[in-house]
Parts: sequence; C-alpha cells; structure tokens
Amino acid sequence: MTPPAPEDLVRDHTVYSCVMGSRAFGLATDGSDTDRRGVFLAPTALQWRFAKPPTHIEGPAEEQFSWELERFCELALRANPNILECLHSPLVEYVDDTGRELLSLRRAFLSRRAHQTFVRYAVGQRKKLDADVRRHGAPRWKHAMHLLRLLMSCRDLLRTGELVLDVGDARERLLAVRRGEVPWPEAEAWMARLAAEADEVAVRSPLPAEPDHRAVEDFLYRTRRASALQALQGLETLQAHPYDEVVEGVVRGGGGRVR
Repeated sequence: MTPPAPEDLVRDHTVYSCVMGSRAFGLATDGSDTDRRGVFLAPTALQWRFAKPPTHIEGPAEEQFSWELERFCELALRANPNILECLHSPLVEYVDDTGRELLSLRRAFLSRRAHQTFVRYAVGQRKKLDADVRRHGAPRWKHAMHLLRLLMSCRDLLRTGELVLDVGDARERLLAVRRGEVPWPEAEAWMARLAAEADEVAVRSPLPAEPDHRAVEDFLYRTRRASALQALQGLETLQAHPYDEVVEGVVRGGGGRVR
C-alpha cells in the first residue's frame, strides 16, 4: 500500500472539519481570517508500516490544520484548550459518520482538568503580554482580547459544565480591548478577576474529575477495526498474502496465530 501524500489524507480521509478563531468566537471583523481545523482518520493499514502516518498536517489550504484522530483524542483527553474548542465549534463545515460519533463524545472529553490546562495556557500568554508591555509600553491588543476570551470560557465551562465558544454580550467590550481602547491596567484587572472566578468555581464544578477514557478508547478501537476490515475486503480481489488469513483472524476477533 503506497502511503498517500499528506494533502490526500486530509482530502480523502477527513471525518470532521470546522471553522475556528474569531469567526467561531463571535469576534470576527471585516479583516478576520478563516481558520479551518479538522480531524482525519489515517487508514489502519498505514499504522502497520514502520513509517507511521503523520499525527498532524498543516494545509493544504491557507489557515488549515488537521490532526489524525488518535492524536486528536489524546490531546482532548488532556483537556488541551485548542482541541476542546475545536470539538465545540458552532461552525461545522463537514462531518461524516465517524465525525458524528466523535462529536457525540464531547462530554466524555470534559473534566476538571480543564482548569489546569486553560489556566496554564493563559499564564503563558500573559507572560508574553507582560514582555510586550515592558519592551513597547503596550501589549499586542489582539492577543490580550483572546486571553480574556479564553479566561471567560474557562470560568463558564467550570461553572456550567458546558463549553460555549461564542462570547455573546461580551463581544463589544472585547473588541474594544482589541482596538486598544481599554487601558492596560483595566485589562489586567479584568484578567485577574476572571482567573480568580475560575479558581473559585473549580472546586464545585459539575465536571467530573477525569475524562471518560474508556468511552473514547472504545470509539477509537471500533473505528480502527472498521478501517482494517474495509482494507481487508479490498484485498479480496488481489493475490492472497500468506499472512492475510492470520491478520483477518486477529482483526475479526478470531485469534489467529502464526505457527
């Protein structure tokens, strides 16, 4: 089986794609880019090679980035903010049956781990903003806006157990930050208040302490198995390999063994 090019994996094997960034957050302006994110399922047969398929692919379109399904699930279980938000985008552009099952598992990925990961990411972004203020007397206001949005999202997720991307009524105030119309000390105070509110609600959050690893792993196993069976069916028209029967027995649960 000749390994497909990365762009072919995205084109032919995407199970879910969406729009992210300002457009998904309700913060788009006339000049906003369209950031596309997706998940592709590399055929199981590719996993049997020494050279594994890529875990992520940039492109082929501008502002496009995709993850292989297993890597995507790993990151989501770790409560990676970018990945969790991708799962909850209100702007879905494509989804197949596998993608729909992935979306049905949204709650399985959510846990109180999000408190640590969102805040840790926010702390890293805040350090960059502080460095900008020291060097240039002002932060990068667009980044300040998105940091505030992230802290709001974290607080509300911990408070309600639901991850909502659209900023709603906070749109105009956040856009004022982006335009530099909010003094930096005021923006700093807002960030500190949001972080404190997230800390406060984390201890009584309705979210479980850990994500549902078993549900996600069962989904990944079934998906990989279905992909393998599909490949084996395609081999029926080709010359049989000595190990085909063994592989098919393992995949179908027959417990085939090499003697």
